[in-house]
Amino acid sequence: MKRNVWILNHYATNTFKDQAGRHYWFADNLIGEDYNPTIFCASTIHNSNEIIDTNGANYSTDSLNNIPYVFIKTPEYKGNGKKRIFNMIMFYRGLFKTAKQYAELNGKPDVILASSVHPLTLIAGIKIAKKFGISCICEVRDLWPETLIAYGKLDKNNLITKALYAGEKWIYKSADKLIFTMEGGKDYIIDHGWDKDQGGPIDIRKVYHINNGVDLKVFNYNKEHFQLEDDDLDNPNNFKVIYAGSIRQVNNVRSIVEAASGIQKIGIKDVKFIIFGDGSDRQSLEAYCTDNRIDNVVFKGFVEKKKIPYILSKSDLNIMHFDQNNLKKYGASLNKLFEYFASGKPILSDCQFGYDLVERYDCGVIVDNASPEELAEEIIKIRELSIDDYNSMCDNALKAAKDYDFKELTGKLINIIEGDN
Repeated sequence: MKRNVWILNHYATNTFKDQAGRHYWFADNLIGEDYNPTIFCASTIHNSNEIIDTNGANYSTDSLNNIPYVFIKTPEYKGNGKKRIFNMIMFYRGLFKTAKQYAELNGKPDVILASSVHPLTLIAGIKIAKKFGISCICEVRDLWPETLIAYGKLDKNNLITKALYAGEKWIYKSADKLIFTMEGGKDYIIDHGWDKDQGGPIDIRKVYHINNGVDLKVFNYNKEHFQLEDDDLDNPNNFKVIYAGSIRQVNNVRSIVEAASGIQKIGIKDVKFIIFGDGSDRQSLEAYCTDNRIDNVVFKGFVEKKKIPYILSKSDLNIMHFDQNNLKKYGASLNKLFEYFASGKPILSDCQFGYDLVERYDCGVIVDNASPEELAEEIIKIRELSIDDYNSMCDNALKAAKDYDFKELTGKLINIIEGDN
């Protein structure tokens, strides 16, 4: 008999709109393995003015490629202020009533997978699972409050932070199993001493790791069917360095521009920096390039996600930036990284993570906290690699993508659900 898996993720509404994303891909692969997944998410769509209309009801339902979605009515908000927090609280409260009503109509779940970003979803998952007499697997994709502390939004010693730590510890103790997207989840628990806590230790044996990944079937389909005509991408005479992502201060795209300037100044003319994406810093960076006559950088603006596979596959080097903070020692779970792997091209990263996958698979170069000068130096070195060494990096990137294909990751999830350790 098929097992019912409820996936609780406040922000999975985006996966419905995009037909892509972690829990959409988990659900899609679970269906093929004799499970009945259902995704519970908010009616609001983060960073968007769009909403899913519930017609005044507590929730509404829809289906995408045989995956049932349950949209819980939540109030609209913009930004990251009080209204967003209220939206989180209303999603948490709405989960309980919706779970009861949906189970009465469709049957109760056999297991719940409750996923952060914020911890209220995990708390709701644990409590709902207890009412149904089933297991709850809590999936941690962000370390709250540790992430807020790392970015300077909370002081480590204030009362709110201490309360959040206490709640985080309760979640980890109460969950039947824990999945961290970052590989150092066990390290994080041990660093806090929670594995030996006298008030009740967290059992490290129930802690697992499933990183983010890529759906290779979808990636390769999009690469073939959603191509982009672009003279810079199609120019075979240039060594193309591509960045695809947001262009904001936190992304430090200025460093890429300065690296490009350095390469131009020493007279190398065949390296072209192609930047896809948008954000608050784009206009000022374009002006900076114009004012300083930096001719080897082009800004292409926003592009549809389905065109990203083709774009990355046309590169010679994909560049990744990450904001430096003390969380990096626990590992990375960046969606972009796996798209870069799937492109089969080398990666230049300016951040050395714990459990670093670029290093593990030897598919690129890492220069921790790299300066623009260091980035420029490494770009030139990769450009000058022998064909064999360059192709070896490309092959290794594809090997990484295969290991992190969502078909493989879903197999890991099933082993955790079934208790096959």
